Amino acid sequence: MKETDLTGIVAEHIDAINAGDPDRTVATFAEDAYVNDNRRIFVGIDAIRRWVAKEMVGDKVTIEVREVQDHYGDTVLWVAYDGTFDRTDLPDDILMTNYFSVRDGKIVSLMIIFD
Repeated sequence: MKETDLTGIVAEHIDAINAGDPDRTVATFAEDAYVNDNRRIFVGIDAIRRWVAKEMVGDKVTIEVREVQDHYGDTVLWVAYDGTFDRTDLPDDILMTNYFSVRDGKIVSLMIIFD
């Protein structure tokens, strides 16, 4: 993997999440995209819209990007999450790895793994 700058639709996705903008966030995904959020699967734009509204915007999630890697065209982010979600049994610094696959300028898959 090589270190790279955060650009394009993935940068737009992070900006939209941090702005708390559900429409901008959902617009970064392809219609038939899927999200695997720590082993919970959301398939298609309607399911992703509900996930964004409840768990990202609803919980006022912000994402601090710590490292960006390119891996054969996929973007791997090491990030710290913050927000108003339930922090029971979670560490102070919530570090996750986000794996983005992009095709035709839209996110087609996003895997979020709790490290």
